[in-house]
Amino acid sequence: MNRPLLYHCRQARSFRVLWMLEELGLDYELRVLPFPPRVHARDFLEINPLGTIPYYIDGEVRMTESSMICHYLAQRHASPRLCLAPDEQGYAAYLNYVGYGEATLTFPLAVHLRYSQVEPEERRLPQAAEDYRRFFGGRLKWIEEVLAHNEFLCGNRFTAADISVGYALRFAKLLKLDDVFKPQLKAYVERLEARAGFLRAVRAEGGTGNDLF
Repeated sequence: MNRPLLYHCRQARSFRVLWMLEELGLDYELRVLPFPPRVHARDFLEINPLGTIPYYIDGEVRMTESSMICHYLAQRHASPRLCLAPDEQGYAAYLNYVGYGEATLTFPLAVHLRYSQVEPEERRLPQAAEDYRRFFGGRLKWIEEVLAHNEFLCGNRFTAADISVGYALRFAKLLKLDDVFKPQLKAYVERLEARAGFLRAVRAEGGTGNDLF
């Protein structure tokens, strides 16, 4: 039986999926590509024409959206239970946080990274990078109050929502934008990064866990 296959770049969005696989204790195959793969691993375009990661393959399944892959995996595996059911209190919040981690938090970080570090010097836009840094800081308000009173985001337990949001906060930390984190956010990131599943994912991708790509 073929194992699920994850195409991944260190510290990139695909870390969400790697972390999720480790939390679930699944057997999988990992292929780590240089970042960005559309530039440094051109053969990958024959596999995923978008040239983006993650790219997750499981039998006939093909998925590219990191937060939705996490939700998909959580729904397919009952132990440990890393999602909320539709009839559970907090289900709507769970779905919202899964999307919020990518669409609201990671997007401005990716723009900041692009225009401060990834683009060639002549194409960098310091003002755009600064604007999106501020944009990110303002979007943290949605979770600051929740995490002031709760260990995790919803359901009184760790779920794929924490992986989705936790990756974004870790990404901000790697970009040295965590100076806007309130104490409860710093404590939340520390709790997540102490999890055995998180530490296994860091080891699986290689590197120190504290450097970009």
